[in-house]
Amino acid sequence: MGDDELSEIRKRRMAQLQQQAGQQQEELDQQQRLKQQMQMVLMQILEPDARERLNTIKLTKPEFAGAVEQQLVALAQSGRLKQKITDAQFKDVLRQLAPVKRDYSITRK
Repeated sequence: MGDDELSEIRKRRMAQLQQQAGQQQEELDQQQRLKQQMQMVLMQILEPDARERLNTIKLTKPEFAGAVEQQLVALAQSGRLKQKITDAQFKDVLRQLAPVKRDYSITRK
């Protein structure tokens, strides 16, 4: 292999890496824009108490909070929400979306 071949391979590899980095940056930017849009929608449909409750849930159960956020945004975009969601209404939504817990009882003999 000559020096020309090595430099050509390096140039191609560098261009490929730059292209991948650019694509990754675009994906991150798009995810950030979507997250910001979701937050704007949530600010419009949740009252401050309900939004505070959602933020608390985000700290303890981020996956569950993400699912709740998606449900609320879907409701808002479909036009099924006519007014802001109060804290009491938000509690009802959480009860409906929360997974069913099983009760275990242990008896000793």
